[in-house]
Amino acid sequence: MKKFFVFTICALIVLAMAAAVFAGKKESGCTTIQSGTLVDIAGNPISPGYDKWGYNYQAHMFNGLYGNVSRPNPPVAEDDTNLQMKWNDAWLSNMSCDGDNKLDRHNGFPAYIGSGAWLTNHMSGGKGKDHWTYFVKIVAAPADATVEDGIWYAADGTEIGAEIWIAFAIIQEVESGAGATYVSPAGPGFGKYKP
Repeated sequence: MKKFFVFTICALIVLAMAAAVFAGKKESGCTTIQSGTLVDIAGNPISPGYDKWGYNYQAHMFNGLYGNVSRPNPPVAEDDTNLQMKWNDAWLSNMSCDGDNKLDRHNGFPAYIGSGAWLTNHMSGGKGKDHWTYFVKIVAAPADATVEDGIWYAADGTEIGAEIWIAFAIIQEVESGAGATYVSPAGPGFGKYKP
């Protein structure tokens, strides 16, 4: 009887938490995409699934034309380059925990450096013998890293990768026909850059 009672209480707690998530609020007070109240930088509402530009914020991905990354109005209908992006919560969360109704960035850290944020871009274009692909992995620099001559270095002096967008490093690049054109000596995995 005691086990049944404990099981029932646990089940009710799980159901209450699930109801809160589906209502658009997590127990922590964060607003989710399902709430219908979150907006992008331009004030456009964000909803689950893919939008007209190619973003699926709930799934942390973009799949569309390169020209639509900046969310132009109207969306680009033709482009020579297709783009697939994937990112983690630290890069761009799928909820708002700070109350501004915009998706949070850098996972509660004051800035991207040290946040563990990462992004991948996979671009492609052309047809037939002119078809090309390009893939890149980008990470937020660790808090104890330093940048010198455009290269980020770990605290132990190991090269992380080329500086991009001030706070980030390229840890891997792969181009069609050339293979891996750059692999970080620190390694191309995301795990070592967690906060």
